Amino acid sequence: MEKVVVLGAGSWGTALSIVLADNGHECLLWSHRKDQADEINDQHLNEKYLPGTILPKTLKATSSLEEAAGHGKIIVIAVPTKGIREVCRNLKEMINEPMLFVHVSKGIEPDSLKRISEVIREEVPSHLIEEIVVLSGPSHAEEVVLRHPTTVTAACEDILYAEKVQDLFMNGHFRVYTNSDVIGVEIGGALKNIIALGAGISDGLGYGDNAKAALITRGLAEIARLGTKIGAQPSTFSGLTGIGDLIVTCTSVHSRNWRAGNLLGKGMKLDEVLEQMGMVVEGVRTTKAAYQLSEFHKVPMPITRALYAVLFEHVDPKTAVDQLMDRVKKREMEDLYEYQ
Repeated sequence: MEKVVVLGAGSWGTALSIVLADNGHECLLWSHRKDQADEINDQHLNEKYLPGTILPKTLKATSSLEEAAGHGKIIVIAVPTKGIREVCRNLKEMINEPMLFVHVSKGIEPDSLKRISEVIREEVPSHLIEEIVVLSGPSHAEEVVLRHPTTVTAACEDILYAEKVQDLFMNGHFRVYTNSDVIGVEIGGALKNIIALGAGISDGLGYGDNAKAALITRGLAEIARLGTKIGAQPSTFSGLTGIGDLIVTCTSVHSRNWRAGNLLGKGMKLDEVLEQMGMVVEGVRTTKAAYQLSEFHKVPMPITRALYAVLFEHVDPKTAVDQLMDRVKKREMEDLYEYQ
C-alpha cells in the first residue's frame, strides 16, 4: 500500500481519493479551505462537489499544503488548470526529495500554450520530479463515486511509471490502461472540453442529434489535426482519451462544459453562465489556448474558431453556427493527416 496525497478537493480529486481509499492506500486529500477539510474529516462528506456521497472513513483531509507535501512520495494534482502554477510554486518549497507526480487536470495554459505536464516541469525543479504521469479518460466523478464501471488511461513516456499508476488506481470498477503518448492524451483531454461547449450550445439552440453528431465527428478531426501537428500519435485519438472522452463530455448532463454551452445556446451571457455554474468550466480557458495554438501552428480549426468568437468576441451562437455551415465545400477526409 502507498501513501498518496491528492491536491484539490473538488469533485474529481475527491472521487479519485475514494478510489485510492477503496484500494487500501493511505490517502490524504488537500483542500485550500479549512471548513471543507473539516467537513471531510468530521462528517465524511463533501457536499458542495459530491452531494449525498458518503466518503470512506479512512480518507483524511487537510488544509495545510505543508502537511500534504510531507505525506508521501506520490502527489496527484487535481486542482483547476489555472491554479497549477501557483500550487507547484508553493509545493516545491516544501519537498526535498523526488516525487512521482500524477496530474488529472484537463487543459492548456493560454498565452504560454503549455500542456499541464510542461507547466509542472517549468515550476518544479527536475531533481524533485521522479516522473510525471497523466491520468485521463471518460470519467465523470458522479459515476466513479457510485462505483459504476469506468475506464481511463495512465500515460507516461516511461511506460513503467504508467504501469505503477495503473496498479495504484485499478480495481474492479475503475479500469486503467497505459499509453506512452503523453502529448496525445493531454491534447485529447483538454480539447474535448471545447467541443463539449459546442455540443451544449447546439442543444441549447434546439438543434438535434444530427448537429451533435456532426460536432463530435468534426471536432475529433480538429483535435487530431492539432495533436498530430505537435507530435501526438494519430491512434491515441481513437482511444479513451480521444473519442471516448469526447463522447462522454458532449452527451452527459454531468458535463460542466456541456451545461455551460447549453446555457449559452439558450441566450445567457458568458459571465452569467460562469456565475450560475459556480465551478470551473475548463473549456472556456482552453478555447482561448487552442485558438492561439491553431493560429501559431497554422492548423485549421473552424469549430474552435467559432467557439472563440462566441466566448470572446460576443458573436451570437446561432450566427456562429450559420457561419460554420456556410463555409466553402471540402472533401471529408481533407487535411486529416496533413499535419503529422
